[in-house]
Amino acid sequence: TAYPMLSKTLLRNVVRRTFGRQIRTNMIGAKAPDFTASACMPDNTFKDISLSDFKGKPVVLYFYPADFTFVCSSEVPGYSKLNPDFEKAGAQLIGVSMDTVHVHKAWKNASSELGGLSGFDINHPIIGDHEGKVSEAFDVIMNGDLDKLPCRAVFLIDKDGTVMAEHRNAAPLGRNTNEALRMLQALQEHEGTGKVIPADWTPGADTMDATTESVDEYLKKLKK
Repeated sequence: TAYPMLSKTLLRNVVRRTFGRQIRTNMIGAKAPDFTASACMPDNTFKDISLSDFKGKPVVLYFYPADFTFVCSSEVPGYSKLNPDFEKAGAQLIGVSMDTVHVHKAWKNASSELGGLSGFDINHPIIGDHEGKVSEAFDVIMNGDLDKLPCRAVFLIDKDGTVMAEHRNAAPLGRNTNEALRMLQALQEHEGTGKVIPADWTPGADTMDATTESVDEYLKKLKK
């Protein structure tokens, strides 16, 4: 690079300010940016955690716009409901928004009449990214006329720290939380067998070899 002393984040910010447009980062196959940030833990204590703390196990890292909002109030309990399955697969689930950890704690303990999640077991760390550093590192802050908050992004990071899947939605569009689990299961099937994973695969369904003959066999079954 012509600017070896400048980080990629700084270069993106310079271009954004200069040209007024977003630089889209494709992270597939790249190492996920490490970070250290304060998180609201399942027991409502606060703890600094780093992505590197979980090296050696897959990580499902999801971002959402804000606490005490609408679609987010369906997604965070949705991910929590799946967390026993993530844990069974040996994965770490982490949520992130640009609220403080104190707001996270208040949201978790407020009644649903107040827009809170009291009564739900929020059983994984939620990072308080109030300075936006983690959101910026993963390039998830929304553009244009949308609020300058994280989009509904989710990253599947393998046990070596490589991003193997990413997905992003605008704020009004809720995710299928089960898709993150399906992608984790697909990754582990691929890692364990060397097979490639076809569309709409679920555990126990047919996979493929990376050969024309295997594709032919799979498609003939699909036509039946």
